[in-house]
Amino acid sequence: MTDRPVSGSISADQAPTEIVAATRRLAAALEALESAVERRAEADRDEDELASRIQALGADRSRLADELDGSLVRTRKLERANREIAQRLDAAIGTIRAVLETEQADEEPS
Repeated sequence: MTDRPVSGSISADQAPTEIVAATRRLAAALEALESAVERRAEADRDEDELASRIQALGADRSRLADELDGSLVRTRKLERANREIAQRLDAAIGTIRAVLETEQADEEPS
């Protein structure tokens, strides 16, 4: 992994070259690390944003479920009131018919 000669000694000419190469490798590694950190930070921001959206959707779902429950209760009340009104109208119509039939029977000659 090293570019050093096998003998283990570095000549005076090779020392600056190896330092420059090592500095370049270090700079490249630091750039890669910075890029990885930026990608991770962006992924964390995206994850936080997604979690916020999911929480907002959950709150909306709960609110809509409550509204739906309230609407169902109101619908049932209206249906009951409608049935009651229909029954009362039927009774009133029956009473009116009976009165009209009675008057017509009274007006007819015997």
